[in-house]
Amino acid sequence: MIQPIKLYNTLTKTVEVFTPKSPPKVSVYCCGPTVYNFQHIGNLRAYIFEDLLVRALRQSKFAVTHVMNITDVGHLVSDGDEGDDKMLVAMRREGKKSHEIAAFYTDVFLKDCANLNIRRPDIVCKATDHIPEMIALTEKLITRGFAYLSNGNVYFDVAKLPDYGKLARLDLAKLQAGARIDVDQAKRSPFDFVLWFTKSKFENQELLWDSPWGPGYPGWHIECSAMAMKYLGDEIDIHCGGIDHIPVHHTNEIAQSEAATGKPWVSVWMHGEFLVINSQKMAKSAGNFLTLDLLCSEGLDPLAYRLFILSGHYRTQLNFSSDAIKGAAQSFASLKSSYLATKAQALADIPAPSDDLQLYREAFINSVHNDLNMPQAIAALWQVLQAPALRAEQKLTLLLDFDCYLGLGMAEWVEQQVTVPGAVQALLEQRIKARDEKRWADSDILRDQIKALGYLVEDGKEGMRVRAI
Repeated sequence: MIQPIKLYNTLTKTVEVFTPKSPPKVSVYCCGPTVYNFQHIGNLRAYIFEDLLVRALRQSKFAVTHVMNITDVGHLVSDGDEGDDKMLVAMRREGKKSHEIAAFYTDVFLKDCANLNIRRPDIVCKATDHIPEMIALTEKLITRGFAYLSNGNVYFDVAKLPDYGKLARLDLAKLQAGARIDVDQAKRSPFDFVLWFTKSKFENQELLWDSPWGPGYPGWHIECSAMAMKYLGDEIDIHCGGIDHIPVHHTNEIAQSEAATGKPWVSVWMHGEFLVINSQKMAKSAGNFLTLDLLCSEGLDPLAYRLFILSGHYRTQLNFSSDAIKGAAQSFASLKSSYLATKAQALADIPAPSDDLQLYREAFINSVHNDLNMPQAIAALWQVLQAPALRAEQKLTLLLDFDCYLGLGMAEWVEQQVTVPGAVQALLEQRIKARDEKRWADSDILRDQIKALGYLVEDGKEGMRVRAI
């Protein structure tokens, strides 16, 4: 029996059966990239996790509206309200206009997503295209008494919201006792956050818009609330992001959104863990980040990286290492080879009734439905490939069904033509002759010699196949 989808909710800290507010419709909002630099492979882990979630929901016949923002203004170098705008940092670094920087890194990001078979969200919205919505939301918060103007900036007053910090379980009284003196003396409390910056914050900045409070630009947090509400309404089913968003960004999103509407904003909050190197978070500021393009330039198939991400649960830290990614590449090559061999054999099989496959299908789908337990789902896939009771046609049916969730693009996998060196070809011809003459020991020796030269020989009913290792 296939179980309903269960998801871990950061807000309640429990795994819950997912029930949308207006089934079969499901609204999903995901925090997108800040396009001031390349996205590293740790960033891309989050978008693979979100893609898996949306695929699983759609496979369960939910009508998903998936929205993702592009932050091209307002995200400061600190997740609080400190430092320069990241786009301003990039402008200084590269000597370009902000729109040129944003367009370039957005294109690179979307290309990376396409290479990883991450389906593009239904709506991809840029912050700079939604300034009027951010101003309107800020005005509403002022009118409702949750925001105030001080020294040219508009701040959210966290003291006005009794349950502020509920997502991260923040105890403001304890935090206040140990808080340092805040650098922004315009705030009533060090925990207040900026909704709108004016020229009193930064002088001579390119990214400025007219507002009721003077020329300026939005704070980072107000952007997501304004865009999510525009496209998904005042109440959202699922909101995703990285665990680093919990204590500040998502906490502040909840505060301003619920203060503006008086309604619970998001039903299920989902957060992905970090990809780490030597137990340290991968980050641009730490200088330990790798890009997908760099991995591909070293010969890695981007979908092998996707398979690597599937090897870890999204709520568990995943350690990146040379050995780990080589292992993922080998697993991907093995999976691809097994799939193609199964596909070739399936041509000779008699179609099988789908009832024979139900237990295998349930094992896989129930793993996915158990809070996206992809390592368990991958194990179920390998069990299918290794099941002696299943015919090739049955295996192929299951693999293609499973890939609707996994997103590895199996339906597009084709056998590559291999051009082998003359020395390998000579050994292959000797091996064919040895097998024809039933000299099995000689055949095995020749197979090992071919392997030593970097080529793998596979024997099947359709004949002998050779591929590069």
